[in-house]
Amino acid sequence: MSKQVFINFPVKDLDKSITFYEALGFTINPQFSDDTGKCMVWSDHIFVMILGHEKFSSFTDKPLADSKRSIGGIYSMSVDSVDAMNTIMEKGLAAGGFEPNEPRDYGFMQQRTIEDPDGNTWEFFFMDFSKLPTN
Repeated sequence: MSKQVFINFPVKDLDKSITFYEALGFTINPQFSDDTGKCMVWSDHIFVMILGHEKFSSFTDKPLADSKRSIGGIYSMSVDSVDAMNTIMEKGLAAGGFEPNEPRDYGFMQQRTIEDPDGNTWEFFFMDFSKLPTN
């Protein structure tokens, strides 16, 4: 079995989160989805589980963090081009996302940041390995 990554988020409004993640290019895997949560597929190996607060809370005794007020992680995804990154961002912003800072240009890497409707932070980046510093 190949290794896979499942990231789990508590969400306040499941429908709003579905709209946001589908706008970014995720698709729903109905096999791991129900009325309390959806499995959003990025690739064959990367999945985001968006779970209503009650469902998410059933997995932990800890209180849920308010990701609009504090950050617990940044989730970064590579894309095939700067144009693909910009398209993803435009769609995500139109679907309720928020861009907390300006795009970044590191010479060899272009990067943009978006928060989902619950404040979870994603970065999409394109890296041009031919421009990586050699020293």
